[in-house]
Amino acid sequence: MLSLLSWPGGCPTERGMSWAQAILLARGLSRGWGGICGTALTGAPFSQERASPAVPWGTGRCQIPAVVLCPQLPPQSPRALHCSSATHNSDSSLVPRPPEPLRKPAKALAPHEELFMQAPDGARDKASFVRAVQNFGQHNVHKRGHVDFIYLALRKMREYGVERDLAVYHLLLDVFPKEVFRPRSVFQKIFIHYPRQQECGIAVLEQMENYGLMPNKETEFLLIQIFGRKSYPMLKFVRMQLWFSRFKNINPFPVPRDLPQDPVDLARLGLRHMEPDLSARVTVYQMPSSKDSIDTADPTEPHIVGIQSPDQQAALARHNPARPIFVEGPFSLWLRNKCVYYHILRADLLPPEEREVEEIPEEWNLYYPMQLDLDYGRSGWDDYQFDINEVEEGPIFAMCMAGAHDQATLAKWIQGLQETNPALAQIPVVFRLAASTGELLASSGLEEPSPPPPEEQEEEEDDPQRQQRGQS
Repeated sequence: MLSLLSWPGGCPTERGMSWAQAILLARGLSRGWGGICGTALTGAPFSQERASPAVPWGTGRCQIPAVVLCPQLPPQSPRALHCSSATHNSDSSLVPRPPEPLRKPAKALAPHEELFMQAPDGARDKASFVRAVQNFGQHNVHKRGHVDFIYLALRKMREYGVERDLAVYHLLLDVFPKEVFRPRSVFQKIFIHYPRQQECGIAVLEQMENYGLMPNKETEFLLIQIFGRKSYPMLKFVRMQLWFSRFKNINPFPVPRDLPQDPVDLARLGLRHMEPDLSARVTVYQMPSSKDSIDTADPTEPHIVGIQSPDQQAALARHNPARPIFVEGPFSLWLRNKCVYYHILRADLLPPEEREVEEIPEEWNLYYPMQLDLDYGRSGWDDYQFDINEVEEGPIFAMCMAGAHDQATLAKWIQGLQETNPALAQIPVVFRLAASTGELLASSGLEEPSPPPPEEQEEEEDDPQRQQRGQS
């Protein structure tokens, strides 16, 4: 039976608790005790009696009046107490609610993003990019947030088409405050002085390096004025000056910086880049159909461009007509940031008994003399064998690039090759395309390729039967 709640040692108001807090605490304790008793004594109603008389508050021992709860006990007391959370419906306000899930805030713009959106006509060119950089310097005299702005400008350069302009990189370096990040003492030179700003300067130089831009004297002057000579951006500049001059023209097969947009010209460039023979001839077998064409008979005609050298023509003329040749592909070729695909016309490697060994005179042999008998003293630890991985492949007769990689398009390429290679009409051609489920066979003498056989029929037929069907 709960009569009074008292705090030994003085009134709670003397400890900093207000009367309202004390009354709410007493009311919560009385409700909690009544809920527990209600769950323990099921079926026993509670009756509220009068509150106990209040004790004067000025005494040393403060007593707070509480509601007296007098349960009417049954004649037999229960053996055990069983508490269940299902019976606490009346006291649900005492249970703390779970915190509500935080809503994801709306994606805010990056700092200084609005500077790149102030173009009146929405144009994204060099003039609008330079205007955005100049506006940052005019509105922010103290250059606050210049590191974030430079990182943002580096990401925006490709959208504005100024990623290969050296003057724009100098304009970004000019955003840095001058004579502020230069080390003044020996300890500042040893340790990284203003590391975040130096990393930002290195990021500008690295993007210049990725696009193949050679820094000049103006770049050196800006770096010395901003970071000084004993800094990491200046060290990066010295290394770029050293290695760029050595590796600039090291590629024996350079690719032009500005690639052609026409697919036929791009195919010419890719085939010339792969063919080592300078006497090879590039042939355009089919031009792509224009979008304004009214002819509805064949609305989609992809381009077909092929290349073949005189040595490849001679090898194809000597090929045995009983052995098939294969059209394989597509294979990828990267020309800077563009990927093109090509196909090859090849044959399997001849068995050793059918190969013709060509004798090379000793004066024409690069490894002359071919045999050298010298008696050197060798020990048991000498290794007479070398691990050389030599992979022998069959001959390649021609290559092509087409706008489509299906059998019908490549069959037109084979028909075009027959004009300069008459022996190709007697040789069976097997199409091994990566996109197909199996080997698609077609005869080079037919005008249109035959449809692929069913899968069940392909499993039953063996290789000799396929070759005979290709010859027919």
